[in-house]
Order: sequence, then structure tokens, then C-alpha cells
Amino acid sequence: MCAAALEEYCGSIFGNASYLKRPDPDLPLCVEQTVLVWIPLCFLWLCAPWHLLAFCQSANVNTQPLSKLYICKQLVVSLLFLTAIAHLGVTLGEDFGPNSDQSSKNAGVYYANPVLFAVTWIVVLLCHEGLRREGAIDSASLFLFWLLLVVCDIFPFQTLLREALRLGEVPDVPRFSLFYISFGLELIALALSTVADIPPEAKDFIKKNPEAGAPFLSRITFNWLNSMVLKGYKQPLVQEDMWDLNESDSTAFINERFQHFMKPELDAARVRFQNKMKKKSAKTRDSAQEDPQLSSGLGKGEERGKTEDEKKKKDNKEEENYPSSWLITTIYKTFKRILIETVCFKLLQDVLTFVSPQLLKLMISFTQDKSRYAWEGYLYAVLLMVVALLQSLTLQQYFQRCHVLGMKVRTALMAAVYKKALVVSNDTRKESTVGEMVNLMSADAQRFNDVTTSIHLLWSCPLQIIISIVFLWLELGPSVLAGLGVMVLIIPTNALIATKARKLQIENMKFKDKRMKIMNEILNGIKILKLYAWEPSFQKQVEDIRGEELKVMKKFAYLHSFSILTSCCIPALVSLATFAIFVSVSKDNVLTAEKAFTSISLFNILRAPLAMLPMLIASVVQTAVSKKRLEKFLAGEDIDSDIVRQDPSFNTAVSVCDGSFAWEKDAKPLLKDVNLDIEPGRLVAVVGAVGSGKSSLMSALLGEMHSTKGFINIRGSLAFVPQQAWIQNATLKDNILFGSPHEEENFKKVIQACALAPDLELLPGGDLTEIGEKGINLSGGQKQRVSLARAVYSQADIYLLDDPLSAVDSHVGKHLFENVIGPNGILKNKTRILVTHGISFLPYVDKIVVLENGVISEVGSYENLRASGGAFSKFLDTYAKEQSNQGNSETDEGQDAEDFELIRDGDGAQPDGASEDTVSLTLEREDSIRRSQRNVSVRLRKNTSVKKSENADEPQKGQKLIEKETMETGQVKLAVFLQYLRAMGWGYSAMVFLIYFIQTAAFTGQNLWLSDWTGDSVEYYNTTYPSWKRDTRVGVFGALGVAQGLFVFLGTLLLANASINASRILHSRLLNNILRVPMVFFDTTPIGRVINRFAKDIFTIDEAIPASLRSCLLCLMSVLGTVFVICLVTPFFAIVIIPLALIYFFVQRFYIATSRQLRRLDSVSRSPIYSHFGETVSGLSVIRAYKHQERWLAIRLEFVGNLVVFFAALFAVISRDSIDSNVVGLSVSYALNVTQTLNWLVMTTSALETNIVAVERVNEYTQLKNEADWVTDTRPPHMWPEAGRVQFENFKVRYRPELDLVLHGITCDIDSTEKIGIVGRTGAGKSSLTNCLFRIIEAAEGRILIDDVDISTIGLHDLRNRLTIIPQDPVLFSGSLRMNLDPFDKFSDEEIWRVLELSHLKSYVSGLQEGLQHKVAEGGENLSVGQRQLLCLARALLRKSRILILDEATAAVDLETDNLIQNTIRKEFSDCTVLTIAHRLHSIMDSSRVMVLDAGKILEFDSPSNLLEKEGHFYAMAKDAGITLESNTHS
Repeated sequence: MCAAALEEYCGSIFGNASYLKRPDPDLPLCVEQTVLVWIPLCFLWLCAPWHLLAFCQSANVNTQPLSKLYICKQLVVSLLFLTAIAHLGVTLGEDFGPNSDQSSKNAGVYYANPVLFAVTWIVVLLCHEGLRREGAIDSASLFLFWLLLVVCDIFPFQTLLREALRLGEVPDVPRFSLFYISFGLELIALALSTVADIPPEAKDFIKKNPEAGAPFLSRITFNWLNSMVLKGYKQPLVQEDMWDLNESDSTAFINERFQHFMKPELDAARVRFQNKMKKKSAKTRDSAQEDPQLSSGLGKGEERGKTEDEKKKKDNKEEENYPSSWLITTIYKTFKRILIETVCFKLLQDVLTFVSPQLLKLMISFTQDKSRYAWEGYLYAVLLMVVALLQSLTLQQYFQRCHVLGMKVRTALMAAVYKKALVVSNDTRKESTVGEMVNLMSADAQRFNDVTTSIHLLWSCPLQIIISIVFLWLELGPSVLAGLGVMVLIIPTNALIATKARKLQIENMKFKDKRMKIMNEILNGIKILKLYAWEPSFQKQVEDIRGEELKVMKKFAYLHSFSILTSCCIPALVSLATFAIFVSVSKDNVLTAEKAFTSISLFNILRAPLAMLPMLIASVVQTAVSKKRLEKFLAGEDIDSDIVRQDPSFNTAVSVCDGSFAWEKDAKPLLKDVNLDIEPGRLVAVVGAVGSGKSSLMSALLGEMHSTKGFINIRGSLAFVPQQAWIQNATLKDNILFGSPHEEENFKKVIQACALAPDLELLPGGDLTEIGEKGINLSGGQKQRVSLARAVYSQADIYLLDDPLSAVDSHVGKHLFENVIGPNGILKNKTRILVTHGISFLPYVDKIVVLENGVISEVGSYENLRASGGAFSKFLDTYAKEQSNQGNSETDEGQDAEDFELIRDGDGAQPDGASEDTVSLTLEREDSIRRSQRNVSVRLRKNTSVKKSENADEPQKGQKLIEKETMETGQVKLAVFLQYLRAMGWGYSAMVFLIYFIQTAAFTGQNLWLSDWTGDSVEYYNTTYPSWKRDTRVGVFGALGVAQGLFVFLGTLLLANASINASRILHSRLLNNILRVPMVFFDTTPIGRVINRFAKDIFTIDEAIPASLRSCLLCLMSVLGTVFVICLVTPFFAIVIIPLALIYFFVQRFYIATSRQLRRLDSVSRSPIYSHFGETVSGLSVIRAYKHQERWLAIRLEFVGNLVVFFAALFAVISRDSIDSNVVGLSVSYALNVTQTLNWLVMTTSALETNIVAVERVNEYTQLKNEADWVTDTRPPHMWPEAGRVQFENFKVRYRPELDLVLHGITCDIDSTEKIGIVGRTGAGKSSLTNCLFRIIEAAEGRILIDDVDISTIGLHDLRNRLTIIPQDPVLFSGSLRMNLDPFDKFSDEEIWRVLELSHLKSYVSGLQEGLQHKVAEGGENLSVGQRQLLCLARALLRKSRILILDEATAAVDLETDNLIQNTIRKEFSDCTVLTIAHRLHSIMDSSRVMVLDAGKILEFDSPSNLLEKEGHFYAMAKDAGITLESNTHS
């Protein structure tokens, strides 16, 4: 019916089989004029409305000049429009012209087509203009339209030509010539549509980000990456080669979107959670009323039983104590669009997957039937290739989008965790240590990344399975159900394995967290470990946890190999069951080549989804664990912003009304009934003993504590200077600006006031000197001054100063008080709250607040409090002597200042290369970020590189402290692979290889057997098939299948054992070496970098490398098998193999060069993320480039694979007379598999090569130079040092070989039991002296003798175990109190209680529930700084060696505690040699001698009284501190 209408419309025949039943087929003219014309035009008309929308939005008219490309395009289309008009003219001329033949008019199609085309060309002209207005660079739909048009026009093209050649002349010249003209123009238009039309102003942006300027064709083939791949091949890529991100890929953009969706979701979840809790509490109330026995707690036995039950219940219900199930919806809403795009691509790709087996079926039936025309075969070969190409393109688009999605999800989560970490409340922070937060950012976010890339398989796998089964049913009938049955049976085993694996995974994460936590502490406190020689104890702790971790990993690996056994045997068992049932059901069922190989290729399609599903389920399960962890952390309480009100109606700057504050919600309050009003512009001092709650008061004002009652009101912005300065790894200037705009005038003023000017002259790069992590290259005092300068610069209204003066020398303290804090300082009009232990400042403050045990005992001015005779006046009387002198020295204020300057000028000190304060805590750092966040928004900086000013382009030597992370370049050396294999064990490696080889042989044998089996169908055609033959066929087929599975199982087991072996060896080598590396390494290497080795790289070695090694081997074998089979069948193929292999090799090399380097960059750019859990979220551009170029590679490789398919089919067609159909089936079905396998091969080899980088990085740290041996052959006598005499002989030292000397030839003798005070301005080399005694730094020349033993000749542990130090920074480790005092369990409990009593901690510790087993938080967070200091004193008392070094140990302690400590030391260490590095001159006035150091030389060395009489340097310092000769003699 339809055909007849069309024939009338065309005036010729529409459908006729005779056109195709000949060796040179053709399409009927009518089809060419209708169907082939309508296809492209319909496509265009569907797409046109989108482009024409631009005209509706009149606002954005593009006013730029027209580009050349635009003009060319419009010109070509206009010419096409003219040809259409000409076509119409020709037809009109023939029908109505002067010499027209009235009897035969032209058919309707000759009118309709030119009109259709004319309209279409007008639409195209408008589309071009629409695109220009939108500012689009090209259009995919227009490109596809031109492509369709040209393809459809090829048929009339050859028809017209053949017709003309047959007749020997051109029958219809005008139409003939017009067609060819328009065909030429269409080709030009197609070519033009592949070029991007880039406006001139976008050119620069596109240089930085070629993706934005890539035309459609380049986008789908990833050609825009060529330049990077080429560059990466020529030279190793560096961070600077990375392209810019698209705006939509940037962290800021993603984070903003994510937070926008997260807020409502989380709020809804919180509401749900509260309702649930309400219901639950109601339930428990009811049950308690019903069952009074429970509440009275009768039977003890019952209770015990009950708690066990409860434990079980608790395990099941652990997820119920936080708002859950909101994260996934948030992610979905944030990334909805990209998700929908991926769904479309995946659907298309799945459908295409099933076209190949159908084509294969046609192909086989074609080779069986020798009478069919050859062109059919060629058509199938071409179709196979086209389908494969389309499949590759859609698959790669899908992958690319999935990877971008995964990356975005990871970015969003990392940013969310980072943001949350800044505002999380104390309760939540107590639950998650820094290590855990880093794990949330690295491991858990990565899990999400991995799962999102494959999330669509959740619906795509079942879809593929269903379609395969349908097609198989069509092939083999109900016997498919047998195969299906086998698959279904396997599923429960896999599920079982998955749940077991999940449990192991959770356990594994626990051990990882624990190990990372300890590592973090070890690295943070490495200096203390070295000083105390405690490394072995901590090494053992880590090794134990690692042992547990590896045990779990081993279990996991065994489970995994079991699941691999099932997934490997599935295809073999399934095809065995299906074919066996098929041939035995009835005698008529004979296995033909068509059936067998179509089924095999369908089974092969089935393999992927079936293998993927269990893996996917496992990873979804792992991600569910991560989801819980993330939800718990992100839904945790924020710091409560309501505690501190910001009510401007109050007339006080700070007021606390009847407030009680605790660190945790349910703990008893530390500060009780606090009432405090501070007027604006006042200076208030807070004094009190250690642990009386001074720092807690500060924290409460910052809103860091829970208020149990009352409230705080603060008017204005806050700035906070913490007790332990927090310094960022950035330049000095950036540390002071902290994100504020730079104003030169103000900056200079702040520098002067904070006494930083002399330091800037000393620092190699001035204010652009890079400061190491945690301020490693500044001394304690310098750090404190930078911290103060940051606060001053921020120009807040209220300053909270937590004892900033204790870490600096007395005269610097005085300077800071006069110029910054005091009544005449820069801040004189601001409100200042100063926690201080320095009595000398108290007379100058407006108001003093005295704290006792968390209660304000007195408030008032200095005079009032002195007069009142309360706690304060007692406190003063103890120290009144110093006080009285303060008066005398105040009179000659002018002279003072001069002296002060004089000391200044004479002082050319180096900054201490390493500081006394190597260790302030990571958490402190976050605190401080959070606190400063109140007045300075924390900006996520893209890269914290040193911002160089124009004049200082080259950083001078020493300015860069932190070396750039080294990065191997070029090929991963074979040596690295060999190292890994060696760690695995050679025997293991060889066995694994052999077993995998046998497995491949079995696989190939099975398929050859199958092709032989299908040959039977020809042999026994129309005769009965003997049953013995059938049984042998089935039996051998089955046996080979099972053998395959078993060998893979064996191989995987061996590989698992081997790789765990390697993991153990590599980790213990790394740990062993890191603990033996000299201190200099830690001063110049950010901790994040070392942690990264232990976290990311060890994780890669544990999990990624074994997996990629396994798949690499399997793929390699399978590729070899495939090539072998195809060559066996069509020897022709061997010719093509060589060029294909070459193309392959080159593409692969190009890619790997780039990929490997990008992987290394990715590792390197991650270190800073962990290193400063608060400095950078960078490294995304690298990751992005990395994912894209995987796609670049895949497209190119799949193209090679598609050629393999094409040639295999082509040669089968060419030589179809000489080979059987069953063998053709084998060859082509193998070839169809080859694309995937090739792809996998390159992916896995490059993954292996990029992962093996981890081994390289770990090895790099195992080859670092060690410090001297811990124990040498020359051991000191058992009782050494008995006398404790110390001699320095012309001792010189420098921190690093390229730096200047820090000590210039120190020579002195210190006698047994002498008490020496060491003083000097910051950076004079005081701490360097102690570092030398412990050989933290080794001598440049000269030597130190202790009891006549040269310390450089004995082992480090022998030396360090016999000396005792009380370090400047009290560092504690998480663990019990007891472990912190005695990690090796050498001492009894009595001894420990004794030293606790001596260090005035006994009452505190015995008051704790767990006593000595009290858990110390990470970094000792749950003890005050003073208490930590006392614990360090206890450590020293416990070791009781003949030489004691005090490094400003009392700087953080109030005077009362200071007195206690001093008295204890005087009494307990009276028979020891004591060296004290002092800030407070009071503490060393009773020394036997005082050493005055300056710039690394000894200026004066004599008894204090002699030095005071001499009126030299020491005298000037003492005068500043208000100590004179008379006062000294009094005391």
C-alpha cells in the first residue's frame, strides 16, 4: 500500500529484490530519492529548534565581527541553496518550458525534494547565526547532519556514475552536474563543521584549557589531548604543564553546589532523627514502667546475660545514633545532569553490544553457504567494524563522564570534610582524630569516587543479563535454563563472600586508622622520641598493628581468590551445562557452528556483568561503610554558635553572665559561675595557678566550650593568640596577613611593634622566607611574635592573648608589652584580655581577674587586690621581692630603652635552623584556624607556593626550607619491578607465571575443542549422532573448563601470599628507616609527605598492585591466546599483526609516558592536602587530565582492536572457500573479544606501571641516609656518666651542610654537679647547644666530652638514654599516662607514683577514674599545658640521670608552679649537673655560673654576681627583668 503511493510519488519502482540478487547490488532510485533524503533532513529538523532558541533571547546579541570560518560556512550553504533553486528550475523548465513534453510530466518528488532542500538550507543558515549568538564554538548536531547527508548521498553518487558508464553517456546532464556540485559543497560543509569557531578573546583561555575549544569530532576522539600526550612523551610533565579546570570542575564551584543541596537534606535528616529518638525514648519509658525488675536491677546474672544481648544488639544498631541516609540523595541532586547523560550513553552501548553476536551469526551462515554473493561478506565485515567503532565511541564518552563524575563527587566530599573539620564541636572532634579525618578525605572519598564511576552497572548488568538470556533462548531453547541455573546457584556463594569481606574491610579500616594515628603522633613527636631514645617502643606498637592488619588482609585475599574461582568457572560451567543439556535433550539437536559461536559470544557478554556484579556489590558495601563514616562525621554537631552572642546593645565589650562551661556536653563544668564584665578598650589580666582554668576561659570566650548555664556576649570581632603559636607552611608575610589585604604602612608598623624587624634582617628571604611546617625554622619566641603580629594585623576589636609573653626573652617581653599590649602600645584603644604569669606587667593593667580551680576568686585593680589580702596578695608576696625591684628599674625608663637597642645591634644571630619547638600539635593548628575563622575567612588557597615579589625572583639559598617533593621522572625503572618481585619472592613469582600460562592453554584448548565439536554437525548431517561421541565431547569440554578455574584459583592464592609478603617487607623497611633518619630530614620535609608514604603508597602496595599485577598477567595471556587462535585459523592474519602491534606499541608508549607522570603528580599534589589538612585542595587538574587521557588512549586502542575484528572477518571472507565455517566462527568470536582484552591489557599494564610508582616512592624513603647507629661496638661503662662533667672543645656546628655555622667554636668546662644557666637572645644558639649534646645535630668540628668519653664515638641510644631533658614543648602521645612516662615498662608502679608525687601531680592523677591508665588524648589535648609540663618533669625524675637539661621548661607555667618545679629540681637533682636554658632570669639567679650566648659564641661565662658587677651584657638583660645586684644578694 505504502510502496504503491511512494512509487507514484517517485514515478519509479520502490522495492524490488532483483536489485540485490546479483554480484553488483544497487538501491532502487525511488529509495534514494525518498528514504535517503528524509533521514538526514528529519534529523536536522528535530535538532534545529535548540539552535533557534538564541533568537528568542534577544538580550545576548553577539556584537563581535564575523569570523572567516562563519563567513565560509554561510557561503557554502548559500551556494547549496542556489543549487536547490536550480534543481527546481530544471524541473519547472522541463514541465512548463517552451519545449516541454505535456504527455509526461515530472513526478512529484522532483518538485518536493528541491523545495525541501531549499527550506532546509535556510534553516541551516539560521542555525549558524543562532550558534554565533550563543557564542558556541561548534555544533554536534550540525556535524552529524552533514555526515548523514554525505553518507546517504554516496548511494545516488555511485548509481548515477554506474548508469553513465553503462550507457556510455550522461542521460540527464543538468541534474547530473547539479548533483555532483552539491555533493562537493556538502563535503566542504562537512569539513568546515569539524573546525571550531573560536572568538579571538577566548583564545588565551583555550590555550590554558584546550578542552573548552575542542570541536565535536575532537571531543569524541579526545584529540584535544594530543598536545599534552605528545609533550608528556617528549619530556616528563610537571605541575605547570597542567591545564586550567573548567569553571564547573573547580573545587569552589562543586563545593558551593554540594553545600547548597546538602543543607536542606541534612536538616530533613536531622528532623527525622529527632523524631525517631523521641519515639524511642517514649518506648523505653513504657517498657521501664511495665517491667519494674529491670529498673531495680535484681539478678546480677540476668544483667550479665542482658549486657551480652545488648552488645549484640548494639552491633546491629550501631548506625542509629546520628542522622543517616541523606548523603546519597545530596550527591544525586548535585550531579543529576551528568548522571542522566551517562545513563543514555550506557544504554546505547549496551544495545550495540548485542549487535555483534547477531552479525557474527550472519557471518557464519554466509561462510557455510558457498552460493551467496561475496559482497554480503564484505558488508558484514564493514558492519562489524562500524558497530565496534560506535561502541567504542559511546563507551569512552560514558567512561569519561563517569570519571569526571567520580572526581567531582570526591572533590565535593573532600571539601565538605575539610569545611566541617573547621567548625566541628569538641565532642565530635574527640571521636575523630586527625588521622581519621585524613582517612575520611583520602580513603573514604576515594571509595565514593570508585563507586560512582561504576554505579550504572547496577542497572546495566541485570539489563545485559536479561537481553543475553533472551537471545540465548532464541538460539538454544530451554536448555539455556540449565546454564542460568548454574549462574543463580553461584550468586548466594558470592553474596556470602561479600558480607564476610565487608566485615574484614571494616576491621581493616580500624587497623589502618589506628596505625595512621600512631604514625601521625610519631612523626609529630619525632624529636622527643629521639631525645628520649624511645623509637623502639613505638616501632613495636606500629609493627604490631601492621601485623594485625596484614592478617586481616590475608583473610581478605583468600576470600577474594575464592570469589575469583567462582567467577572464572562460571562461564565454563554455564556453557558446559547449556551445551550438554542441549545435545542430550533430543537426537535432533546438533551443535552447529552458528549456534555454538553465537552462544559463546553471548556467554562472553554475560561474563562481564556476572563478574562485575559481585565486585560491584562488594564495593557498594565498602562504600556503604564509608557513607556511614562520612554521614556520621558530616552530621556531627558543629561548634555551638549560640554560646557566644553578638548583641550590640550591651555597653560592655565582653560580658559573661553566670556562666558554667565544660569541654563536653555531659562532663562536669570546669569553669563555674563565672561573672565578668569588661568595658571596651580595657586591658585585663587573668592570673591563676596551673590548671585553674585560664586557657579554658579563653576557649569559652571563643565559643569552644559547652555552656551548661548562662551566656557570653561579645561586641565586635575577636583575634586570638594561642599559648602555642600556630604557623602555616607559607611565607612569613602570608602568615601575618592570613588572607587580609596587604597594606605596606600598617604591615611595617606591626613588624616594628612585634620586634620582628631584627629577625627579618636575619632571615635569608626577609618577609618572603618560607616557613616550614609548624614553623620549624623559627625559634619558639619568633613563632610567638609572628602569631601575635597576625592578630595585631587583623585589626579586631577584642584581643584574647593566651600567655604570649612566656615564650619570649624578658627584654623582648617587655618590648612587646610596651609597644603592643600595654597602655601605650598599638592596641591601646582595643579591648585586651591577657593571660599572664609575668608579675612585672600587673601594675599596668586596668583590671586583674584571679582564677582558682575554675572559679573567679577576685576581680579588681592591682592596688585593690594587694590591699585586700586575698589569694592574690598571697600570690604576690611569694614573689614580692622581684616585685619591689621592678619599681627601682622603672625610674630610668629612657636609659633602659638604649640598653635594649644596644643588645639588639650586637646581635647577629641566625634563626635556629630547627627550633626548640619542633612540635606543636596538628590539632592545635586546626583550633587556631577555627578560631581565626571568626575574624578572617579562611580561604582555600590553590597552591601555597611562595609568592615572589619582582625583585626577589630567585629565592636565596636557605630561603626555601621545604624542598619541593622529589618526583621520579621518565620510565619506571625495571629495577623497581624487580624490587617488588624480589620482595614477593622469586619462587612465588615464577610459579604464578607458570600457572597462569597453563590456565590460558586450557582456555584456548577448550575453544578449539568446541570448534572441532561443531564440525560434527556437517559430518553427521542427517545421520544419528553416536552417543559415545557426544559424551566424549561434553566430558572433555567440561574438564578443560574446570581445569581453567582451578589454575586461576591456585595462581591467585599464590599471588595473594606473595604480595602480602611484599607488603610486610616494604612497610617494615620504610618504618625502620624513617625512625633512623636524622632530625634535619624532618625539619625540611612536611609531615604530610611522610604520612603520604605510609597512607596512600602503602595502601597502593597493599591493595592496588596485587590486583593490577593479576589482571595484567591474565590479560597478557589472553591476548596471546587470541592472536594464536586467529593466526591458526587464517594465516593471512599474521601479516596484519605486525603493523597493528606497532601502532599499538606506539600508542601505548605515548600514553604511558604521560599517564605515569600524571599519576606521580597526583601523588605529589595530594601530600599537601593531607599535610595541611588546612592548606590546599589542589591536585584536581592533574586528576582530571589523568582520567581524560585514559579515554584518549582507549579510543585509539579500541580503534586498533576494531581493525583486528575487521581483518579477521575480511580474511575469513576472502578465504572462505578454503576454511570451515566452524573455524571462522572461532576466529571472529575471538577477534570480537580482542578489543576488550587489548584495552584491558593496556589499562592494566599502565595501571601497574603507575601503581608501581608507590614502590618507587617507598623505596626512596628506605634509602635515606640514617643518623649514626643506635648502639655501636664501643659501649660506655655501665654506670657512665658517674660524675657528669661536660667539656666542649672548640665545638662548631651547622644545621645543614649548605648553611652557616650556628655555634662558632664553643669551648668550656662544666664540672660535676654544677648548675649552669644559659641565656641569650632568641636565636643565639641556646637550643642548638642542647641539640648537640644529644647529637640531634652532629659536630662540624671540635668535640664534646662527658666524663672524658667523646660522645661522637658511642651509639646514639647509649648516649641519649644516659641524659635527661625536660623539653620546651611538653609532648605527650595518645595512650595511657603510664605509657607516656615509661613506654618500655621498666619501672614499677610505686616508682611512678613517687615521681608523680614529686612533680605535684599525684593528687590530680589519683583523682582520675582510671588512675595511671587514664587515656591521654592525641597530643595530650585533655591536659592543660602546665600539667603536660609537669608530666615531662615526672619523666625526667623517673630517668634520674647524672646530667639534666632544662629547655625553658617553665615558660608555660605560672610562677607558683614554676617555684614548685624549681624546688623539686634543686632538691632531687642536687647531685646532678644541670644545664638550664632560661627566659626568666629569676630562675637562674642561683646558678653556680651563667653562660651568655650571642650569635653562637660565648660572650660571658661566670657566676651571676660577678656578671652583675661587670655590668656587661648580662647586666643589661637583668636590668630589663628588674633584677639588680642587691636583689640578687637578698635572694
